[in-house]
Amino acid sequence: MKHRVVGRKLGRTSEHRLALLRNLSTALIEKERIKTTLAKAKELRPFAEKLVTLSKKETLHARRRALRHIRDRRAVAKLFETLSARYAQRPGGYTRIIKIGPRRGDNAELAYIEFVDAQPAVAPAAAEGEAAEAKGETRGQAKPERKRAAGAPKGAAKEASPKSGAKPARRPKERGGAEPKTAAKGPASETAKRKATRKDASSSSGKKKG
Repeated sequence: MKHRVVGRKLGRTSEHRLALLRNLSTALIEKERIKTTLAKAKELRPFAEKLVTLSKKETLHARRRALRHIRDRRAVAKLFETLSARYAQRPGGYTRIIKIGPRRGDNAELAYIEFVDAQPAVAPAAAEGEAAEAKGETRGQAKPERKRAAGAPKGAAKEASPKSGAKPARRPKERGGAEPKTAAKGPASETAKRKATRKDASSSSGKKKG
């Protein structure tokens, strides 16, 4: 029977589970709002709230006990200087969990866990929205029109200025020292001369016989 057995194993060993909670609590103290699964958020909530209660003591022993779990000294300084002063008059319930629906892929339930009255530096959704608005404004700005001469028609500038991509007309290549085709000497002309000489020789021999 399950008597006095509390907590979730989260599919991890005890050492791995403790390291996970320490890392999540450090990120929560630094950013004051993180996104994780619902099961991890429920396990993190009592772990982080005990650290905030510990920070209200403001003693050296309390700081050393906090450093056992939070290894980042800057996060410990923020815990004892900022968060302890913010929740000095609050007896408990320093965090809250906001469900945001299932995750695509494995369908795990996601949630935000944040400190009450949290003051995150920049919300990611707000930052993305501002960036998108800035891009839309820059794209929507009209480009300045080019000035043209007074009284000149719209197409005059285009006709006057040649296209940047147009190539100049090519000049015919000059063949230096080349003879015309009719005067060209080659094997064809030599064979023609040989044939002509043979015909002359045959005609002259026929005349002598007659």
